[in-house]
Parts: sequence; structure tokens; C-alpha cells
Amino acid sequence: MRVNRLPRPLPRSDRERWQGDYARRLAGSDLLVVCLAIGMAQLIRFGGPADPTLASNLPLEVRYTVVSVVLALVWYLALSLSGTRSLRVLGSGTEEYRRVVSATLQLFGGVAIVSLLLRVDVARGYLAIALPLGMFGLMLERRLWRGWVARRRSRGEYRTSMLVVGSPEAARAMVAAFSRDQESGYRVIGVCTREEGDLVERGLEVGGREIPIVGTDRTVIDAVRRTGADTVAVTATDNLGPADFRRMAWELDPLGVELIVTPGLVDISGARLTHRLVADMPMLHVEKPQYDRAKSIRKALFDFGFALCALLAIAPALIGIAIAVKVSSRGPVFYHSERIGRDGHPFHMIKFRSMYADADAHITALIAGNGGNPLFFKMRDDPRVTRVGRIIRKYSLDELPQFLNVLRGEMSIVGPRPQVRREVDSYDGIMRRRLLVKPGVTGLWQVSGRSDLAPDDAMRLDLSYVENWSMVLDLLLICKTIGAVTRGDGAY
Repeated sequence: MRVNRLPRPLPRSDRERWQGDYARRLAGSDLLVVCLAIGMAQLIRFGGPADPTLASNLPLEVRYTVVSVVLALVWYLALSLSGTRSLRVLGSGTEEYRRVVSATLQLFGGVAIVSLLLRVDVARGYLAIALPLGMFGLMLERRLWRGWVARRRSRGEYRTSMLVVGSPEAARAMVAAFSRDQESGYRVIGVCTREEGDLVERGLEVGGREIPIVGTDRTVIDAVRRTGADTVAVTATDNLGPADFRRMAWELDPLGVELIVTPGLVDISGARLTHRLVADMPMLHVEKPQYDRAKSIRKALFDFGFALCALLAIAPALIGIAIAVKVSSRGPVFYHSERIGRDGHPFHMIKFRSMYADADAHITALIAGNGGNPLFFKMRDDPRVTRVGRIIRKYSLDELPQFLNVLRGEMSIVGPRPQVRREVDSYDGIMRRRLLVKPGVTGLWQVSGRSDLAPDDAMRLDLSYVENWSMVLDLLLICKTIGAVTRGDGAY
């Protein structure tokens, strides 16, 4: 009897097309990595082509080649069932990595339980090699694929065309948020908002770019058909109720268009969000800001230990930089600059001198001559910087003595940017929250553009760090800082 197989549904949008292609590539590479990890484990543990018999009470003689094949297939299946290739998590955030780790650990935990129940003695060395080798391989594979997608997106491919629906204020904030996160692949091509005078004709100005208004929040489906959008993101709006959201989801589904409903929360970490369902209504519970945790003893001990180890490790480099600074121009080796620390207390931040000794005397003239902002003055080709100074600034070597400030308890390894008095004097009540924690040697600003950041973006990142602090975030920023400093991006 012949069974007719149902044809695979055709992609209904460009987003479904490229996501399906990416998922198939990932599935093939997952299988390859798993097979290589298990094959290497068998080769290393038993040496060469040896194929010993599994020690067990089973009536059949089972060799390790069979065990390896079965384990590889089950591992691959576990990755599929755990949603590691779900279109919702592919290529964005940490959820994809978390699912890979969870699926792998659950699999090997299951192998241990089955071995006990069936009284099968699987070689521990074999599993001890396969588990870390496979997990590392899968994580590296996902990272490489993400880099490949990022390169495609930089050429205008693998992007998702999006319509933002909401009030003008909420839509503007949402467009700005998507514009900052280019790696997500979302490209806002239009906005649907309420009718407000000639707003529909003018469009929305966001970050120097004009986003066309292609309809109202009542004509979203028509706007999708006209623009060819792949995704609709709905934020705060005055006219749409629960019944309208349900109808919109029904009408978007045949078009293959994804619907995203955002609460309009910006710069809040996932660790502070908890999803709950109350009376059939999805709700997000937002934990209070983490100011107190950022001042914990645990963070202080980590800062002291890290700074001490770092200074001991880089002592020869510090001596070499000090000699280069001293012989290249007249003046002291170190530059002491007043900064405002936690709770508004001033301190002297230590840096290697990268400018000529009389640099501060010319600051007013430079600001006036270049039309700079006196509060956030930065100059790409500053004539006050020495030749050695340009090198140590590019790779942030001038900031290494700040580890001494950390040992003295004035700074943290990770924190907001160290702020000068004239900047702090301009703060309003919201911006003064940056002073609730110690400034950092590195931080979100360091891995997000450094001196290329606009002042508003730098302040937003500092506030985001203060409110969302966690030890995991500190460790992640330290790792990212190494890459940013090595590349020398945005430093001058």
C-alpha cells in the first residue's frame, strides 16, 4: 500500500524562506558536530580502530560503534526536541545557547540513569570526552553561524522587514531600539500610528532617518500587503484592544507574517522579567532595579581580587609603557584627573599620560574652535595627544593604572563611565542614578562604541547597567572588553 506524503508547505514570506534555509544548514552542521564529538571520544578512549564490547547484563553483545551511532542520533534528536533550532531563538540572544547546553546535559543525565536501571557499564572516560567536546563544538558552531548571518545581514540579506504599530511616541522609541540592535536583523520599513493632523504625510524622524508612516493602527493588514513586511511589532497604542489583537493575528497568519507584541520596556534585562499567565492574559512581572546588588560585598571582593591579579600579570607591560611615556615627551608618567565616584564623592583617577603636559590649558580653545559639547568633549584628531599617547589610547593601555583605583576602593572593574564634575553638575534626578554605584574600568560603553558613542547613548547604557547589574553581566562585559580593546574600535 502506497502512502502519499504531504508536500512541505512553501514559505509564504522572505522571512520564512531565509529562516528555513538557515535552520536546514544548522541541522546539518549539528549532526556533523555530534558525530565528530562522539567519534573522537571513541577514538581517544579506546585507541585507534578498536571496537570493544559494552559491559552489560543484556542478552545481546553490543559494541561501542553501535553505542556511538545510537548516542549520536539521540543527541541530535534531543537538540531538535529542545527547540535549539526554533525559528524564535535562532541567531539572537542567549536563549539559543541555553537550550543547547540544557539539551546536552539532560541527554547525558538520561544516559546515566538508563545505565543504572539496565545495569549497563558505559565507559566513563568515553562519556567524559564526548560531553565537553560536543558541547564546545555545538557552541562554537552556533557562534560561527551567527557570524555568517551577521555578514549576510551587512550586505542587506537575511533581514526581516518590520512594521511598527503604536502611538507616535511609543513607535519612535521602538524604532530607535531596533536601530540600535542591528544584529537582530530587523529593518523597520514603516510605521502605523493614529491619525494626528498631517503626521501621516510627514513620517517619523528617528535618529536622523525618516520612517514613512504607511497607515493607521486600524489599517495594518492593508499596510502589510502594500509594503511586503514580514513582521508586525505592536507597542503601546490607544485604539487596539484584546479583540483587535486576536483579529490581527488571524489575518496575518495566512500571509506568513509574524506578530510581535512588545510592552514598550527598553533597557531592562531578561533576568528582571518573569512571564506569567493570569486569567488567560499574558503578563510580564518586572523586578525592581538592582542598585543594591551592584554594591554587594561579593562584587567588591571580585573587584579587588581581579585587580590584584591583573596588576601582577601585566606588571612588565606597565613598566614598558611607563618608560615609553617618559622618554617620548616631557612631563610626569601618570595623569591624575578628578572624577566623581559613588554617592558623588570625588577621587583622582590614575591614567598613563597620553597628552602633552600643558594639555589642560588648551581645552577651552579647542572646544570653542571645534564647536564641541563642553560637557562631553571628545576630538578624534586631538593635537594635544603625543605619538605614544595615540598608540596607548587606541588599545586603552593608558587606562591600565585604573586597577590601582580599584584596589583603593574608588572604582570597580565594571561599572558606569567615570564622570567629570562638569558633567555631573548638569545631571537631572534620573541621571544622578549613575552615581549609585562605583564607576568602572570598563562597562557597557566600552563594548558598544567607546568614544564613537553619542552622549545620550552613553548615558542610556550607564543607566541600563546600574539597573540591571548581575555578576554574569560583569563577566560577559569583561570578555567583550578584551575583543573591543584588541580591535581598537572607537578609541581616540
